[in-house]
Amino acid sequence: MTSSAPHLHQASTRTDLVDWGAQPDALEGASHSTGRLVHKGPNNQPECGIWVCTPGRWRLAIPRDELCHFVAGRATYRSNVGEVIEVSAGTVVMFPAGWAGECTVHETMRNVYMLA
Repeated sequence: MTSSAPHLHQASTRTDLVDWGAQPDALEGASHSTGRLVHKGPNNQPECGIWVCTPGRWRLAIPRDELCHFVAGRATYRSNVGEVIEVSAGTVVMFPAGWAGECTVHETMRNVYMLA
């Protein structure tokens, strides 16, 4: 049955994730991503789901506003202008569209995200 409010139970512990492949633009290590979509609207807007990533470091550029609630692991985001954002379980970050820099995953992290 399709729900009028897309949802997933046990977002912080689910194991039925889909392989999303190696993290592109690697600088160090070989981070690998898995995840699960909760919802993807027309033209992929909005998109929300669960994202899990193993340790490594890579470049990234955020294409649309993205809200992330980190539920496990530990990582450091460093913007191109030098701002450092340390994340761990319980951290919520709103990355504005156009945010660019690097991500270093220290311990496999999991977040629940929404791209606007």
